[in-house]
Amino acid sequence: MRSPLLACDLWLVPLVDVLCHTPDNPFAEELAQYDKVLAEAGLPPVPVYQYMPGLSGEVAPVAGFDYDALHFLRRAHLLQVCGLPVTPVDELGGDYEQLLEMFESTAQQSHLVWHYDHAGAYVPVDFPHPLSSDELLAGGGPLGSSHTLLRELEAVAPALGIDPANPPAPPQPPLAPTELEEPAVPAPHDSSPFARERHVWLGLHAAATRSLAQGSMIVFS
Repeated sequence: MRSPLLACDLWLVPLVDVLCHTPDNPFAEELAQYDKVLAEAGLPPVPVYQYMPGLSGEVAPVAGFDYDALHFLRRAHLLQVCGLPVTPVDELGGDYEQLLEMFESTAQQSHLVWHYDHAGAYVPVDFPHPLSSDELLAGGGPLGSSHTLLRELEAVAPALGIDPANPPAPPQPPLAPTELEEPAVPAPHDSSPFARERHVWLGLHAAATRSLAQGSMIVFS
């Protein structure tokens, strides 16, 4: 019997002063690490915005999918970037591990591929390659850019049968946080051979566009 597909959630953290400047901000340590690695790269800090009507300091889920499907999408992107045919698969196999080994430097330059899928963040600051430090790699993993994530998603979209200028509506976000080791909610029906990749793409695309529009940080859980 096949083991259940484990859930992965994406959350949006509004970068507003009512959250970021409060003494009990639960992301204070992470934001300090992100500001440090951004400064070392000659980049501005994570932006913090004044409170505006319609925004709050509430952290909310934006998308949910299964961990394997996330790696399916990463595989598709890596194949395309390396100039190889983007082919569908039924399960993760040795070809993905070989891709990561053979094209390690390319993978490490991708905001979509080189990112921990249980922690870490994307921030609305534009930089070309993921940033890392010993501190980040010991905890949340490389820091990604929402801008560059969105560009990478738009680049791989046609190979998955998605028009990046007019994508389908994103799936509904999870109603509640999923627990560690909890099975993922099945994705809506999609007859495409890239159905699972497309489901993750839509979730990440919704997160990236809202991150930039609202000034939010994307975090995995």
